[in-house]
Order: sequence, then structure tokens, then C-alpha cells
Amino acid sequence: MFDVLVFLYENYSALSACPDVEALTQRLADAGFDEDEIADAMVWLHGLASVTLSSRSPSRAGPRAFRVYTSQEYASLGAAAIGFIASLDRDRQLSPVQREIVIERAAALAETPIALERVKIIVLMVLWSQAVDVDLMLLQELLDDDPRPALH
Repeated sequence: MFDVLVFLYENYSALSACPDVEALTQRLADAGFDEDEIADAMVWLHGLASVTLSSRSPSRAGPRAFRVYTSQEYASLGAAAIGFIASLDRDRQLSPVQREIVIERAAALAETPIALERVKIIVLMVLWSQAVDVDLMLLQELLDDDPRPALH
């Protein structure tokens, strides 16, 4: 599924630029993706669109507000993913709404804890689906498969 998502990112400027589901499914099949990968990606993207439409900005989140993770979220995401999301949050690379969408879409996977490389793709897809211009350094971080942190 994640290969399909990266393919979409690389070939379409935004989620809204994708053709209808039938044409997109055919294009993905023509590109060599198997039926199950395509179906999983389409379900995941539908969930992304749904949660994005229903998301709202917290009304009382001040500049000193911070996100506290539940024990279920911690178990589902793992320390590496939470640390990565927290760093994006701290650096204001994600809005509070985008952060919550990332957490929800990660939790929608049947993987516990989710691999950091997959969380990076989820972040990329959330930003892509909202047609956000991604900072070049953040883009490099999101597309980097190396799980080791970069030394700055």
C-alpha cells in the first residue's frame, strides 16, 4: 500500500488532481501494482479524505499547548513515531489538525507499533492531500528510508 501512496505523491500534484477511482485504479494496475495493494490504498485514502473533512481546529489551543498521548496511542504508534510527530509539531511543520489526522491515519493501520518510515509517508500524504507546499528539508526527511536520525 505504501508504494502506491508514494507513486501517487510522485505522479499527482495533490489528491484533488487524481482521476476518479476507476481511472486511478486502472492507472495503478497499469503501473504494476497488485489488486490488494491498490484496494488497500484506496480504502486508506478514502479514510484520509473522510477524516480531513470532519477535522476541526481546537478552539483553545494556545502557543504553549502540547499533545498528550494515550497509552493506546503510545502502544500503536511507538516511541519513534511519537517523537517524530512531536518534532514536526514543535517545529510547526504540522498544524494541530494535521497532527491529529496523521495520528488517526497511522492508527487505522493494522501494524503495532508502526514503523517510522511509514509514519513519514503518512505525514507526506496528509500534507499532499491538503495541497500544502512542503519545505525541501522536510521533504527530504519524509522520503528518507534510513531510520537513523540525521546528525545536525
